[in-house]
Amino acid sequence: MHRFTPICLLVLLGLTTFGAVPLAQPVFRGDEIFPPEEFAARRAKLLDRIGDGIAVVLGTPGPPGEIPFRQNSQFFYLTGVAEPRASVIIDGRTRQTSVYLPVSNERRDTSMFGPALAPGADTAKRLGFDAALPAADFSAAIAALAEDRRTIYIPFAAEVLGSQSQGDPTRFWTANREDPWDGRDSREATFVAKLKVAAPLTDIKNLDPILNALRAVKSAREIAIIREATRIAGLGIMEAMRDARPGMHEYELQADAEFVFKKSGALGPSYFALIAAGENTYYTHYNRNTGVLKAGDLVQFDYAPDYKYYQSDVTRVFPASGNFTPRQREMYEIYLRLYQALLTSIEVHKRPIEVIATAVQKMDAIMTSYRFTDDRIKAAATKFVEGFRSRRQANGLGHNVGLEVHDPGGLQADTLEPGRIFTIEPQFRIEEEHLGIRLEDMILITENGYENLSQFVPIEVKDIEKLMAERGLSDAMIPRSGVK
Repeated sequence: MHRFTPICLLVLLGLTTFGAVPLAQPVFRGDEIFPPEEFAARRAKLLDRIGDGIAVVLGTPGPPGEIPFRQNSQFFYLTGVAEPRASVIIDGRTRQTSVYLPVSNERRDTSMFGPALAPGADTAKRLGFDAALPAADFSAAIAALAEDRRTIYIPFAAEVLGSQSQGDPTRFWTANREDPWDGRDSREATFVAKLKVAAPLTDIKNLDPILNALRAVKSAREIAIIREATRIAGLGIMEAMRDARPGMHEYELQADAEFVFKKSGALGPSYFALIAAGENTYYTHYNRNTGVLKAGDLVQFDYAPDYKYYQSDVTRVFPASGNFTPRQREMYEIYLRLYQALLTSIEVHKRPIEVIATAVQKMDAIMTSYRFTDDRIKAAATKFVEGFRSRRQANGLGHNVGLEVHDPGGLQADTLEPGRIFTIEPQFRIEEEHLGIRLEDMILITENGYENLSQFVPIEVKDIEKLMAERGLSDAMIPRSGVK
């Protein structure tokens, strides 16, 4: 039987062990997340890189229906403005920032949605801009820039919203553009084309590489938000562990995590829930979540919240029945030891390829001393190590995390410097049985090494089994017969 624990009672009362939770709709404005000086510091770094050029960035036009508004990554990073159809001009010569906002709409602001940001000196002062102007003035400002003939920097890549990383809209709009029955391009590509017509004598350059490089190193305030997003992610995984048992659907475990996410103030998920049981664990991005957990299954759980515009990415593996079988333990523990060899090889100022080279030496020692009883597990472990030894995976350490779950910024080519946050998530497969294991942790590089932000989430066999013996949300909400 699952034991009843105080944690479950607190969860049911809405007073979880992860502290006080917001009760309002969690659509945060930038000034509710960071003070104006955070965004001003980012713009100052940008200005240092564009000389006397001008940066122009469009905000997202708004949701197409009644869903919460979420600003795109590049615009939010520079402004913190969470209003639809806003835009910003950052002038490298004057070092001034002007934001353009829709004018007040009485019905919208006083009857439907509540007050929105509006043009005016008060808005500019509150958010740390030099001017907050009506959106209708934006065209005249662009015309004036065209006459000035200074270099204009704008994002070329399609905007990134919630539950997305840069590759996602890029692939989507490429497919649209190449579809003979569609042909549409992204809003950003359209803006580039229109700007070239409006300013034919102006040099127009891609702003994305500059912003992406800035975003790769997180500030102290960003780290604090990502730390909280990771804490929420871990607590969601732990609720799913408590609740899991044979006969449940994968999506029921998703519901456990989403309860925690929303209760903790998340806007939504960082990405679609990757909850895989049994043979579904073979796939890296399985997301149907309709499978039924069986007694002999391992469950791979990869899910995290979109919290105050920042993401996390944590994965754990656990037995559907609450206890590892001897074979599951052998398979899981050799993977875990190899995974920890990679984790403990991370060092500040090292390149990913150097981390992997150190890890492979540790993996070789682990393979020599590990007592295998199953030839398939041994073969899979050998293939795992050889994959890291080969050139093909020599740079395959992980991916950056920040405003996007696969944040840009060049993790693989650069050294690991303080302020970088990334995950490691190497996959282990037994091909003949269509099974996989993949763990994932959030790593913050510090001045002295690294911090594992998700270390509190159980990962050792004994700790997982201990947690799974506790009572889950389904036990407390819907009593069942025959529960283990």
